[in-house]
Amino acid sequence: MNIASKLDTHGFAVVPNVLDASACHALASFLGDANGAGTRGMLSNQRVAELAESSLAELVRPHLPLSPIPVRGIYFDKRPETNWLVAWHQDLTLALKSQVEVTGFGPWSVKEGVPHVQPPMKLLEQMLTVRLHLDDTDADNGALRVLSGTHRLGRLSAEAIQNCRETHNEVLCEAKAGDALLMRPLLLHASSRSTSARRRRVLHIEFAGFPLPAPLEWHEASCQSFKSPYGVP
Repeated sequence: MNIASKLDTHGFAVVPNVLDASACHALASFLGDANGAGTRGMLSNQRVAELAESSLAELVRPHLPLSPIPVRGIYFDKRPETNWLVAWHQDLTLALKSQVEVTGFGPWSVKEGVPHVQPPMKLLEQMLTVRLHLDDTDADNGALRVLSGTHRLGRLSAEAIQNCRETHNEVLCEAKAGDALLMRPLLLHASSRSTSARRRRVLHIEFAGFPLPAPLEWHEASCQSFKSPYGVP
């Protein structure tokens, strides 16, 4: 299956060797240690923004309806002193500059001082996440786990998520340093605590294939230059 078929059928695809060993090591050294479990707002970092706007954008461009807009960047750093697990969930919110009531957007919440909102379902379906691995990642150091095909089920309740665990295949997304995992945000995913001393560093970039309706604005500043002249599909 090609990448498009994998994304359509399973909701995810691993793309090998997006960065070579030298580039991967250089980026990991540049990023250093994350703040706690992860550092948010990474698109305000020029080096990360340039990577997102170039090679990573080209990676997702064929799989979005309009030119990809990098809208959120997080640097995850799972290591012995910052080890955590993540329960099964979908990525349902957008990080925006301020809370403005717009039809179809809600409910709102605040995470680390940043307003977040759930957009209409059709917009979530026009997003794609790139998880760029900076370390070899497997079960021992907390690789992502996904429930294949659940991106097709819409927004899921807690009860529906539990049911999906019994009806859908769980896949461990092993990857080598430099590999990228492409993932639809509605895909159910989770990760276990690491049982290894090895780090699991991942640069997580979310791309949108749509503009926001005015007056909504993306939270991360580097995204403002990507505003599209098109209306919301």
